[in-house]
Amino acid sequence: MDPVLPLQITLPREGSRTLLRALHQQLRSAILDRRLQPGLRLPATRTLADAYGVSRNTAVAAYDLLLSEGYLVTRPRSGAYVADVLPQSRHAKAPTGPSPSERRLNAFWRDPPIMMPGVVSKKARFDFRLGIAEKRLFPFDIWRRLSGRSLRAFADEPAAYSSPRGRAELRDAIAKHISFARAVACGADDVFVVGGSQQAFDLLARILVTPSRTVVAIENPGYLAIRAAFTVAGARIAAVPVDNEGMIVDALPADANVICVAPSHQFPMGSAMSMRRRAALLRFATARKAVIIEDDYDAEFRFGGRPLDALQTLDRHESVFYVGTFSKSLFPGIRLGFVVAPPWARRALVAAKHLSDVHCSVLDQDTLAAFIAEGHMVRHVRKMRATYARRLELLLTHLHKDFGRWLEPIPSVAGLHVAAFTKTSVDSDRIVQRAREREVGVYSLRPYYFEGPSRSGLVFGYGAIDEREIVEGLSRLRRVWPK
Repeated sequence: MDPVLPLQITLPREGSRTLLRALHQQLRSAILDRRLQPGLRLPATRTLADAYGVSRNTAVAAYDLLLSEGYLVTRPRSGAYVADVLPQSRHAKAPTGPSPSERRLNAFWRDPPIMMPGVVSKKARFDFRLGIAEKRLFPFDIWRRLSGRSLRAFADEPAAYSSPRGRAELRDAIAKHISFARAVACGADDVFVVGGSQQAFDLLARILVTPSRTVVAIENPGYLAIRAAFTVAGARIAAVPVDNEGMIVDALPADANVICVAPSHQFPMGSAMSMRRRAALLRFATARKAVIIEDDYDAEFRFGGRPLDALQTLDRHESVFYVGTFSKSLFPGIRLGFVVAPPWARRALVAAKHLSDVHCSVLDQDTLAAFIAEGHMVRHVRKMRATYARRLELLLTHLHKDFGRWLEPIPSVAGLHVAAFTKTSVDSDRIVQRAREREVGVYSLRPYYFEGPSRSGLVFGYGAIDEREIVEGLSRLRRVWPK
């Protein structure tokens, strides 16, 4: 007979006074050490009793004990399941430091930071997620056709690894696309294809950081994953405040070697760096021989005003690494991005990319190259720009009308999210928690600050939530605010 549970249970003889306790403790131990995974449906009590030679009353009593302790949950007409959130054992001791096994890890990885506070394990029904593009409107029929064509062409190629720089056709397509869309001055030789912007930051940290010596200036509040990439590389991190003109250049430490900035759409505040600040930042980098990493993660979605030139376009001293991604313009699962690098760094980037993963998926690269070259990219971005503009207008209208007593939206005319400061002493983290109880996902500003005082506020993403969902989500959110 096949076992009814994926574990060995050893019980005393039927009639023993310790039978129930033994069954309960062995099931409980299997749940605590994850041999029985959260969400696993347990066998019916009659099945369990027959399998282990106990009475059904004993099996029922064991389940009832586990239910009362919070280790099991029941679902109507479905049975008993291992709980998703397990209670803390009453006998467990609070950890006093890393275990002997954990000490073998690099200290950074013993308690790694949350890279994206907007990412949750369970999606809310009305979720204002950050940094997620609208996948439902993507032309997958076109992508499927181009992917099939790329696969047929790839089948005729000799078996070999590809260049760490990326496929030549994609690098050429990217160079032409960003020259047109962002006026970035580059050619195919300047472009390196990477596995999304996060790999770009990881590779740049590898080639630019000398552990314990390199000072990396990062916007505060800012994108946590950039900070993590440079921290784990051994950099000394300097937090630089931002205001409505972007990074405050006058607050940069004099010894900054690397400056990470999102000038087109600061994350998470949403401001654009003024031309005055851009010029000042480039002067600072030139005078101190520092380099700038320009994160242009969603600048293709601008809804008003003339876009300011990228720092890379204004750079005359080979100081800027320009980082872009297709996760926002297409969909996150594509995991492709690029770096436009100055000539002096190309050899190092090739070596770092080769060491990391040799190259990105050839089929995805070839499909994307055709998608861009045949004009599908431009058409899709144009369509989505209009869609996101409507969502932003709707979101801001409701924030001003229904939340004006509590929230002050930060002006923004680009990207896929908008932030708002709280006007009162309301605990924004508590609002986030209460909103989730109503199936609404909103996110606090506080986790994006990593030094000094933080301001209370909320961040709303509108990339993956349509207009009907925005209205309903805000209606539900309105009910959680104090009267």
